[in-house]
Amino acid sequence: MNDAALTQFTQEFRSAERVKPVIEEIRRTVTRPWTIMEICGGQTHSIMQYGLDQLLPPEIELVHGPGCPVCVTPLELIDKALAIASRPDVIFCSYGDMLRVPGSRQDLFSIRAQGGQVKVVYSPLDAVRLAKENPDKQVVFFAIGFETTAPPNALSVLQAKAMGLTNYSILVSHVRVPPAMHAILGSPHNRVQGFLAAGHVCTVMGYEEYPPIASQYRVPIVVTGFEPLDLVQGILMCVRQLEAGTYDVENAYPRLVTREGNPAARQIIERAFITCDRNWRGIGMIPDSGWKLRPELSDFDAEIKFQVGDIQTRESEVCIAGQIMQGFKKPVDCPAFGTACSPQNPLGAPMVSSEGACSAYFRFARQS
Repeated sequence: MNDAALTQFTQEFRSAERVKPVIEEIRRTVTRPWTIMEICGGQTHSIMQYGLDQLLPPEIELVHGPGCPVCVTPLELIDKALAIASRPDVIFCSYGDMLRVPGSRQDLFSIRAQGGQVKVVYSPLDAVRLAKENPDKQVVFFAIGFETTAPPNALSVLQAKAMGLTNYSILVSHVRVPPAMHAILGSPHNRVQGFLAAGHVCTVMGYEEYPPIASQYRVPIVVTGFEPLDLVQGILMCVRQLEAGTYDVENAYPRLVTREGNPAARQIIERAFITCDRNWRGIGMIPDSGWKLRPELSDFDAEIKFQVGDIQTRESEVCIAGQIMQGFKKPVDCPAFGTACSPQNPLGAPMVSSEGACSAYFRFARQS
């Protein structure tokens, strides 16, 4: 598909003429209030950017889930990253949106300003290349993310091992969506009655794990994309189920998602990672919600290599990011929103991340 065709294809999914009839069908279908959570921060930003939350009927309330990888990276992992990046023998590599995320006292930008070798890369394979080019340095990649980024991060370790590189490692902070859904739905304060599942996660992993969740908690789950038409179609499918009292898993993103996902990508993950308990920033420990490197790959585990496992931290008592990411509150419910907490001076990761709910509300001027 050439650039012109791709642009036309994308515009079709952003067309107001195609979105409006779906919105009207939602209005005709809904008869009572429903609370629906979109899991992914990318979906949140699309909803805010295109004003979909303002076009929906008042009966539909959208709440914003924990599907922002930067936002849920635990504070102690940020502090571990800072400790490693401060070392003179280290080149610390990260995606750009992690550099502004506040640790206990500073961020990676501050480390770089102080002379630390902190580099922004676009792929973990860029970090592997740096390790090959700088044999006198330890190169560390900050491997954060959900199932979407796990395959390339796993592949970087497998490639480094095949190349015999002993100066490459990753600081792992991988989290998984299904256990987070269990944690949200199992909370006594849960408000979520239906889910829009993240299409890119399901592109990798499929959605075989979701039917037991839908059945156990009696909530519909709709796999949804990120363009306006994708999102409103997903909301319509979810509302139809809610109104009918059904709780199935439906795929509103069939052009990219299949039930089994991407077998090759899943195989790469299994070669490098095993599941583990993981602490989520602002939320706490969720059992079996993360991945860590397999024991046979421990030489590539930066947490072990640099002995930073004992670093412990305390969350800010002001930031309510955890409550926002569980759907209990909205960003504007935070007393620090837009005042003590802004993109220039963030108290929490959701205000600085490109997928954070707080940054979406701030950027697109939502007050409710």
